[in-house]
Amino acid sequence: MGMPISVHVRGTVAPDADTETAVAQAFSHLRRVDAVLSPWRADSDLMRVRRGELSADDAHPWLAEVRSLCAEAVERTGGLFTADLPDRADGRRVFDPTGLVKGWAVEGAARHLALVERISFCINAGGDVLAGTGKYAGEVGQWRVGIEDPAERTRIAATVALTVGAVATSGNAARGAHITDPRTGDPVDRPGSATVTGPSLLWADIWATALFVDPEAAQAMMALRDPAYRSLVL
Repeated sequence: MGMPISVHVRGTVAPDADTETAVAQAFSHLRRVDAVLSPWRADSDLMRVRRGELSADDAHPWLAEVRSLCAEAVERTGGLFTADLPDRADGRRVFDPTGLVKGWAVEGAARHLALVERISFCINAGGDVLAGTGKYAGEVGQWRVGIEDPAERTRIAATVALTVGAVATSGNAARGAHITDPRTGDPVDRPGSATVTGPSLLWADIWATALFVDPEAAQAMMALRDPAYRSLVL
């Protein structure tokens, strides 16, 4: 996916073969998602469909699933999220699910860890975090997630405590103006960031993107559509 992804596990007993297997399966799942849906890999199903070398019907079923989720995200955010983006090579409009796939993929990876007994886990994917527990976890404590100050990236602006749930942040501090306003087609070129916490990393990430595009409109829409999510706009 072109980003660092780490898996952190702790529990009441030392890591065993079940834990090691689950972590390996989690990374295997992420690599498989990358092989199917990466816009940076020429051999991915996504890119082969774009070039007309593979029909959508013959592509991995994940492609259709993600396309459906992207359509739902457009509707749920009132059009503040989009997967209709300019191609990196020639600028033509193409289906690019990058803004959704990370959260979706991490949630799929986490399902392997959730099967292990008496553990707590935290997956960090390029700064977006999903925390959860395995079976019979009991009292496992919390993970403390730092929210970076976009104006001074060596400073932590706020912290969030998670046992089960997600934190996602969107902004330009790390990658420049890479987020597109679907209403204009132009990059959102301003400072600051938007962070969302909630039960799903997929939807926290989508809402963080929408909030960075238009904080006021997205906040009203999120309160109406997904009241379990909370935001911090810096």
